Amino acid sequence: MVDAFLRSPLAGIAPWILMSLFSGPGRFEEAVAGAFGLSLLFFLAARSKHHSIKLLEVFDVVFFGVLVIVGLVANDGTLSWLELWAGELSNIALALFAIVSIAIRVPFTLQYAKEQTPQEYWDSPIFIRVNYMITSVWAGAFTFNALAGLYGDAVLHSSDNFWTGWILQLGATIFAISFTEWYPDYAPNKALQAAGEPTDPPLPVTKLFDWVPTFVTAVGVAGLVTDATPASVGIALIVVGIAGTVGMRRVSAQSIAS
Repeated sequence: MVDAFLRSPLAGIAPWILMSLFSGPGRFEEAVAGAFGLSLLFFLAARSKHHSIKLLEVFDVVFFGVLVIVGLVANDGTLSWLELWAGELSNIALALFAIVSIAIRVPFTLQYAKEQTPQEYWDSPIFIRVNYMITSVWAGAFTFNALAGLYGDAVLHSSDNFWTGWILQLGATIFAISFTEWYPDYAPNKALQAAGEPTDPPLPVTKLFDWVPTFVTAVGVAGLVTDATPASVGIALIVVGIAGTVGMRRVSAQSIAS
């Protein structure tokens, strides 16, 4: 399981998720130290498994290492600025990294995918397209997170806003994770099906969103527990989430039956 995780782009993205979600006033040093420690841990663990060095792994260690050094030598004014904007800075940095990797025709997920795919498929158009799509989704997710955080900080003046600082960013991140797991199974079978070749049915699109009802329920519970939402909103979210879970199960059962 550990080896499979280290071969996944999620290993390279995990430190950024930690940084974007936990940075904030009074937490810059802790968040960046945690992200750097996680980056270094995964980098060394991958080397111990003799995995190839990934561009994202190197970017992780360098970026968060620089932030750790800045945090150690920065004055109070700089630290205050970083505490406010470090989340957006991290999201923008990773979004730009993903966009640049696409621009130079080496989408960052490609290096991970090659370690999980036989070499004879590496030049396949569908294999390459899958990685362009997944990398694009991650670029979009982190761009969205940066904009959500920016709105919370610059407009709402609340870096810990329940919606812009946590829920919206977490939702975008979970969607990108779900897409990363769903699309490599969906796209090849869909392409073969379109070409009229025998293949397994592609995964239903509903599978991409099967996490949503549980997420909505969790948001409702979190809103009630933290008093971040009115009680009526929290209860409504829980009811909608439970109803969505039941609906998703019925759709899945019908898909299997058909």
